[in-house]
Parts: sequence; C-alpha cells; structure tokens
Amino acid sequence: MIPARGFEGRRVAVLGLGRSGLSTARALAAGGAEPLVWDDGAEARERAAAEGFALADPARGGVLEGVTALMLSPGIPHLYPAPHPAVRAAWAHGVPVDNDIGLFFRSLGTTDWGAFEQPPKVVAVTGSNGKSTTSALIHHVLTSAGRRAQLGGNIGRGVFDLDPPQDGAVIVLELSSYQTDLARSLTPDIAVFLNLSPDHLGRHAGQGGYFAAKRRLFAEGGPDRAVIGVDEDEGRYLANQMAEAAEDLRLIRISRGEKLSGPGWSVFARKGFLAEWRKGRQVAACDLRAMPGLPGAHNHQNACAAWAVARSLGLGPKEIEAAFSSFTGLPHRSQLVAEIGGVRFVNDSKATNAESAAQALAAFPRIRWIAGGLGKEGGIAGLAPHLGQVAKAYLIGHSARAFALQLGGVPHEICETMAEAVARAAAEAEPGDTVLLAPAAASFDQYPDFEARGADFAAQVARLGKG
Repeated sequence: MIPARGFEGRRVAVLGLGRSGLSTARALAAGGAEPLVWDDGAEARERAAAEGFALADPARGGVLEGVTALMLSPGIPHLYPAPHPAVRAAWAHGVPVDNDIGLFFRSLGTTDWGAFEQPPKVVAVTGSNGKSTTSALIHHVLTSAGRRAQLGGNIGRGVFDLDPPQDGAVIVLELSSYQTDLARSLTPDIAVFLNLSPDHLGRHAGQGGYFAAKRRLFAEGGPDRAVIGVDEDEGRYLANQMAEAAEDLRLIRISRGEKLSGPGWSVFARKGFLAEWRKGRQVAACDLRAMPGLPGAHNHQNACAAWAVARSLGLGPKEIEAAFSSFTGLPHRSQLVAEIGGVRFVNDSKATNAESAAQALAAFPRIRWIAGGLGKEGGIAGLAPHLGQVAKAYLIGHSARAFALQLGGVPHEICETMAEAVARAAAEAEPGDTVLLAPAAASFDQYPDFEARGADFAAQVARLGKG
C-alpha cells in the first residue's frame, strides 16, 4: 500500500466505497488521516463499517464541518449530467473535491526518494480505445526487459494498492476520463494520449468536455515527455500545444497508418511495419505482422505508443521487439483462444459497440463473425463499410433479429445462443478463417458482463477441441 500524504491528523470524507474508494480510505488512514466514509449502497457501507471506518453521509447538513477534503470515486458525477448532492454540499462549505488519482500524485514522491539512484517514474495512458492493452503492453515490455514495474489505475490494482516504488521502478497507470477530469494533481513523467472517439458524452456534456477531461493529463502538471496519437484532430491539436518547436523531442507523435515526417520524434505503423524516426531519419523498425498478441491496425497504434514509452525509458529496439513477440494480449480484447484445423478463434467480447467491433473486423482477412447481445443506439448500421471480410455472421441475443435487418447482403444466421453460434461457425469455417466474437453490443441480456460472455465463448471453443 502507498500511504496517502498531506492530511495527517485531519478529517477527510470519502464518497463511494467500491474498489478505489475503500482503497483510498485505507491509504488515508495509513497516512495518519481520519477517514469519514459513505456510499449510497447499504452493502458497501457495511463492508466499510466492518473494517472499522466511521460512516457519515457528506450530503447531510453539518457533516462536512471540520472536513478538510472530499475524495470522490470515479463513477460519481461531480458536474455533469448533475453534481451529486455531496458535491454541492462541499461547494457550499468550501471543501475541496478531489479523487484517488489526484491524491496519489500528491502522495507518491516522498523525502526518501532523495536516496534513490534513479527516482521512480510514472507512465499514464489515456484515450478512448486501447488504453488497457497499451498499459498492459508497456508493463509487459518493461518486465520482460528486467525492469521493475507495476500496473494499476483503471486496470489491475487501484493506485493506493500498489507497492511503494523502488529505485528505478516504473508505475504504469491506465486512466479514464472519469479519473483525469477531477484529479487536482496530474504529474506523470510520461503521458500517453492514444485517440478520441465519442464516449461518455452525457458525463462530460459533449465531445468537447470529454476531450477536455483527457487533455488535463497533459495540461495540469506538464509531463516530461508526451506521446500523442495524431490520427484525429484532437490529437493533432494536443501535439501542437505540447511542442515548443517542430524539433522538440519532448513530444513523440504516433500514428497507426500515416507516415510521419519532420525533424522531431515519431513512431508510426503502416501495413504492419513499425518505424521510429528521429531528427529526420529512421532509427529503428519492427515487423508487427507476426506478433500474435497485436493483430490489426488498432493494436499497431497501441504498439507504437508502447514502443515510444519504452524508448523514452531507455530500452533498445531488440528488447522491445522480443517483448512484443511474447505478448499474448488481454482477455476479451482480440484474444486468440485457440487454433483448430487452421481456423483461429478470437475473443473480442470487449467490443461492446459498433466502433470497437469495426476495429476487430479490420484485423482479420476472412471472418466468421459472432455478433449480438443488447444492442446500442444505431445498432450495427455504421458497420456497413467494414463487412467486406465477413464470410458469414452468426447472431445471438436480444438484438439478433435487429442486427440481421442491418446486414444487407452479408450471409447470416440467427443462432440465439453462444453455444449454437460457435458450433455453426466452426462447422462452416475453412482453414485460414477466423471465428471472431466481436458482439457490437452489451452483454446484459444473457450475461452479467462482457467477461462472462467472453468466457462462455472460450468454453464453447474448448469443447470443440475435445470433440
């Protein structure tokens, strides 16, 4: 655990007692503060009380008297679509509102760091798509090269559940817009912005607010190095804001399809080949086509970001390439679960909307596509330009028939269940085909979450291998 600093002997309210909230309360107590905790759910309150924490609702009159700060869990709105009543109460009492990420950055550097030969570093990754894979890939590259590294934030462990970093160690954090939007301190050594696409617009009052939340990672403290995807205008704008001149090597621009030029530092991938350019010349290259854990252009962007971070931390091209080769990917994100008779079975259950499904569909040459579930607004109508590689679709769940009406001339079959879809796709697949689960829909009609849906897909594929 990393103790929370700066509130010794003071009372601090914590609202929201999920993973991050309860961890924050423990860290505050370890740092000598007096946590006062609350959750709108009775079960969460009972868990906190069982650990000995004092309970009090900060939205009630008088509770915030004498409270130094309010720590808010990421899922609780602080401005849009409407502030939580406790946030309004904090405003009224002049109580600063922060979250665990802001408190983490305030707490991480301590006086004993002066004795370190190499101070620890923090890498923070944000963006709309690919944050988890990129963060995990950076962590994998570092550990494969023998560097001490921890992975946390929105993936793995909560920030205060990490171990205090040792000499020369690296902490890799995945940060969502919910986390960056409120944090009062954001001071990573290396900050990564991957991409931007519409998401969480109600929470941020539109696309501009969503981008502004991401941009805070770069604007609040100013990282020593910024790695920025420039495939959208928002990324180009941010890169322009961060660089003092075209040759400013504190900025590394990345792209998943565009050749980048100029006197600065860039890493880009085209047709499966990654290239690193610095000061107007190529300094390294890597063939990504043979990396089984990084299929498709979207993963090539993730690889470019990880490459840029690793190079910034002093790793050599051969070390990074070797680590890329051994990366197996994350569960439920373009995860190869089996290859049977020359047919690959890929689990991308995390593709819960049309845009993420489009990225998965672009990654493989001939696809038996399993899709469906609880469809979102617009269904799969926007996927029409991405269906050229689909040999046949096998539709499941609540939206199976609605999706069928949007497939145009693509051959399809309504299968209802995962078991039937996997069996039918496997029976009709030919060597070289990929049976791809990329649902383009939520899972809640048939499963508790996308992880359970992906696990069912893997289980059905495993049964094929035993047949």
